[in-house]
Amino acid sequence: MPKLTLIPPHDHLLHRHHLLLLFLLISATNAAPASAATTNHKRFKEAPQFYNSPTCPIIDTDDMCSDQAVHVAMTLDSAYLRGSMAAILSILQHTSCPQNILFHFIASATANHDHLHRRISRSFPSQLFKIYLYDSKAASGHISTSIRSALDCPLNYARNYLPNLLPHCLGRVIYLDSDLILVDDIAKLAATPLGDNSVLAAPEYCNANFTSYFTPTFWSSPSLSLTFSGRRRKACYFNTGVMVIDLQRWRAGDYTRKIVEWMELQKRMRIYELGSLPPFLLVFAGNIAPVDHRWNQHGLGGDNYRGLCRDLHPGPASLLHWSGKGKPWVRLDANRPCPLDALWAPYDLLQTTSALES
Repeated sequence: MPKLTLIPPHDHLLHRHHLLLLFLLISATNAAPASAATTNHKRFKEAPQFYNSPTCPIIDTDDMCSDQAVHVAMTLDSAYLRGSMAAILSILQHTSCPQNILFHFIASATANHDHLHRRISRSFPSQLFKIYLYDSKAASGHISTSIRSALDCPLNYARNYLPNLLPHCLGRVIYLDSDLILVDDIAKLAATPLGDNSVLAAPEYCNANFTSYFTPTFWSSPSLSLTFSGRRRKACYFNTGVMVIDLQRWRAGDYTRKIVEWMELQKRMRIYELGSLPPFLLVFAGNIAPVDHRWNQHGLGGDNYRGLCRDLHPGPASLLHWSGKGKPWVRLDANRPCPLDALWAPYDLLQTTSALES
């Protein structure tokens, strides 16, 4: 397995995580699978309280659009709540100014809004956050079936509508998936320069086979195959689970409409297979600002079919992302953890059965 290089001062985590992995693998042979009752009635521990360092700016806690804050947008639902809790904890634990992190959660309009609010408030009682309701009916009509049913969930498409869902006074936001953890200060990611024209920034992977994200029907069309010509840079694959977005530029360019137009075309003729990612590539690939790969060590959940274990990519890691079918909490509960799942486990706030009984 390639060496995991975490950002100082977090190098000591590697040794701790190796010890934790040994514990997990030993205990997995004796532990019983999580019961359906435990799964359906999760209870989460209260996270430690984190405080700003003396050099942090003071923000107005009533201003959810403060330009002194780091704004983080995530989707929120019961299925991925355990992952979301771990992601939130990791963000707060590794930043110098945790009280200046403002979370903007997007939840389905049909979800139990009060229930989700209570869950977050109990685990993070001092944290500033707001939940915005997303009516997925409009998006549902544009969604085509993909290679994995989980990718067809309407909430996966909420990122397409972020500028409409979040306050118009909000300028820059970091969008994050729920199946990741940070081991570095998110303020560094928030400071990513977007240049004069880019709407978003994300790590790009130009070694990936870009043509494979679209069907032969797409590439055989004389007009469609020219979609990426004339872009500022080479069109490359990027993962939409970690993005720095300028919402004002997005609104000015009417990019939600452009994404939806591609989704509508997909309903008429099959031009891609992989859920909500291809429309983002069609609209933005070749025009985004680059981000260092350390900010998305992605693919730790394996492929979209079997979710097999994977190693880290070579190089340092600031963010670990379990994109793919395999999720660390599912594999841990099934007593079949992958080695890298031990890096996620310390951020898991789920209360164990023994803790609940005591």
